[in-house]
Amino acid sequence: MPQNPTLETEQSLWKQGLLRVAGVDEAGLGCLAGPIVAAAVLVPPQCKMLEGVRDSKLLSASARSRLFDQIKASAVGVGVGIATVHEIEQINVLRASYLAMQRALSRIAPYDHALIDGRPIKQADLGSHTAIVDGDAICYAIACASIIAKVRRDRFMQQLAKRFPQYGWERNAGYGTKQHLEALDQFGVTPHHRRTYAPVQRTIQQLALNLED
Repeated sequence: MPQNPTLETEQSLWKQGLLRVAGVDEAGLGCLAGPIVAAAVLVPPQCKMLEGVRDSKLLSASARSRLFDQIKASAVGVGVGIATVHEIEQINVLRASYLAMQRALSRIAPYDHALIDGRPIKQADLGSHTAIVDGDAICYAIACASIIAKVRRDRFMQQLAKRFPQYGWERNAGYGTKQHLEALDQFGVTPHHRRTYAPVQRTIQQLALNLED
């Protein structure tokens, strides 16, 4: 059964006098197109959890949108940072995700401690933080951040889909769905595709072969 997040980790930090605790998560790590979007959410000390907050992947689009507004209204601060497709290609996707997190955290600074979804991070200066594997499933602040990041990125991809309707980004958000892969084969690569990703590389290589024929 899906796990509901709690405030156990946040409460432990609040008891230590660390009152400005932020949850951090990203969206779009595995996408073939579009940026990585990270969010940082400062939750109020001793706050009451909003009903329905959980890992954004377990929520419907309408539930995410509703909670997005509620989280923004109730949080002490919300910061969003992006890493562009160019940055993903230049420094690799993992480091680009850390860069997006740094940018999100910079928008809510100062903070006392950050709770970050994922494995321990050594390659980035994120200040005082704790990495929590599956944090979006068990930690309330991280779950809030996962919803903010997912909604902001989905909305961006929906806008981008108006310029590139063939790829279905308003539905797949840039992930490698059947429609997206078929559109890559038929229409080629856009400036918003991540050229270091294997399916996109294959399309580029096939186009080069076709030009040689």
